[in-house]
Amino acid sequence: MDRNLLGYKGVRPVFLAVGFLTLVQSLSILLLAKSLAEVISALFAGEPLKEQWGTALLFLLAFLARHACGLLMSSVSYRFAEKTGSAMRRKMMDRLFRLGPRMAGDQGTGTLVTLVLEGVTKFRTYLELIIPRMVAMSVTPVLLLVYVYTQDRMSGIILTLTMPIIIVFMILIGMTARKQMDRQLESYRTLSNHFVDSLRGLETLKFLGRSKDHSQAIAEVSDRYRSATMRTLRVAFLSSFALDFFTMLSVASVAVSLGLRLVNGDMTLVTGLTILILAPEYFLPVRLVGADFHATLDGKEAGEAMKSIIDREPLKAVALENAALSSPETSGGDEARPEGRRKQVGAHASAGTPDRSASGGGKSAAESASALPESVFAWNNSSTLSLQGISVRHEEGGPSSLEEIRLEFTGTGKIGIIGESGAGKSTLIDVLAGFLHPGGGSITVNGCKVSSLTDDAWRRQTSYIPQRPYIFSGTLADNVRFYYPEASLDDVSRAVAAAGLSPLTASLPGGLDERIGGGGRSLSGGQEQRVALARALLSSRPIMLLDEPTAHLDIETEYELKETMLPLFEDKLVFLATHRLHWMADMDHIIVMKQGRVAEVGTHQELLERKGTYYELVEAQLEGIH
Repeated sequence: MDRNLLGYKGVRPVFLAVGFLTLVQSLSILLLAKSLAEVISALFAGEPLKEQWGTALLFLLAFLARHACGLLMSSVSYRFAEKTGSAMRRKMMDRLFRLGPRMAGDQGTGTLVTLVLEGVTKFRTYLELIIPRMVAMSVTPVLLLVYVYTQDRMSGIILTLTMPIIIVFMILIGMTARKQMDRQLESYRTLSNHFVDSLRGLETLKFLGRSKDHSQAIAEVSDRYRSATMRTLRVAFLSSFALDFFTMLSVASVAVSLGLRLVNGDMTLVTGLTILILAPEYFLPVRLVGADFHATLDGKEAGEAMKSIIDREPLKAVALENAALSSPETSGGDEARPEGRRKQVGAHASAGTPDRSASGGGKSAAESASALPESVFAWNNSSTLSLQGISVRHEEGGPSSLEEIRLEFTGTGKIGIIGESGAGKSTLIDVLAGFLHPGGGSITVNGCKVSSLTDDAWRRQTSYIPQRPYIFSGTLADNVRFYYPEASLDDVSRAVAAAGLSPLTASLPGGLDERIGGGGRSLSGGQEQRVALARALLSSRPIMLLDEPTAHLDIETEYELKETMLPLFEDKLVFLATHRLHWMADMDHIIVMKQGRVAEVGTHQELLERKGTYYELVEAQLEGIH
């Protein structure tokens, strides 16, 4: 049984209801066994059948009561499984959105899609079966064994000794099956991720003429999954046969003992028949648990995987200095700063020792934490954001992705983040977007020092445009409304026009109501980015974060998209991480990253004149062109 089972909402009343129905069902089994044995014994003794109608009616009522209880248990378990499965899916989707795109990258998109779709279905099947099976195994055998002891001690001893043998054998088989199932699930995850990656890269493979060669890789991954599945099925079939075989031997032992004593006249026929009817019923719950174990093991694994994601609580942003909360700068008004500071963006970087004040004067963040009002994260022309000694290490003992980052930003403007692959651009964007809690340092927002930006209030200030925005299966209007579902059609139309999607809308038969994404019209890479840009514009959020938004586009499409995007960056704080240097000339400030550190900060012209890391990047890219 899953160790998390008792923690699901509403499971205790379900266990009580199933427990009561199981008790009634067990008593019905006793009654029908006793009444059936009495009828057969009387007929064997030569009594007329018409005199047994009362006992036969009792048998019929007990038989109906038994199966009615089974139907009610299935109904109660099914409703609970449906409700819990739907709740798990909602919680998991909510947690995935809160954990951000890095979580999807770490786990694999194919794995998460399979878990949300097929995993929830398997988990519901597991809940529907496991609750009545576990309760029946706990109640029915005990009740039947007590009754058998009252009728015949020898039969009770045989049943008592054989049950542990079967249970131990079930445990050994379960351990073997679990290993096989783990291998199968790992192969399935690999196959899912490989399938999704293949779909995404199919156009590229066809363009390069490698699509047929790639089919061999797909065949190899599929064959590994087939082999793992066959090994799991082999264990399942053999274990079912073994359980039935040992159960049959146990019942046969009881039958031989009863038969010998019936022949010797040491037992009445009624008692012998009653115990012989009850013996298979005694082992039935255990056999059902063993048979359903393989059918529900993948559901159990899926439930544990979903629970691990749901329980992966993102680190909360906490205030590290309470006094700053009352600062006038938290009010968010333009009055808080002189007019000359408005609509300016400043950024500077410096190296040195970490900011020890982030630890709260020797106390942990949790000890000195205080509630963060939403006004702390409100962003406007006079707002300030300061990163002090920010460090990020994804794996304990591994290299730092960010180290000693010290930057300051004010108001609105365009900030370019440039650097080679692996320099830390995307990690810095994740910290600024609130997807990632830094491992060291602190952040000051509007004069309030906080541990991170992983607060919902900050996320409501930001819109994020990834390298490949996801297009949902739905209408164009619904896709644009992603951040702002209640937006009117007029607002959507204005955002679509501003993002340069008017020609696309005019070419679609259904206009804004045309279905796109899966099952609908496919869009080009540039059109997908324009949809993402329209989402950001419709939300009217003051901060935009773009992580390599044009890395997969050809240069003509990129320049066309650039002409649309630059005017829309006005009056916003924009962070653009890219390795395409032609964007940098249009940025107000540029942050140059190198090996997880800030190498340089300045304008395009200042950095060229300095002839440092940025200059080297420009020279290297020019050499590549020539």
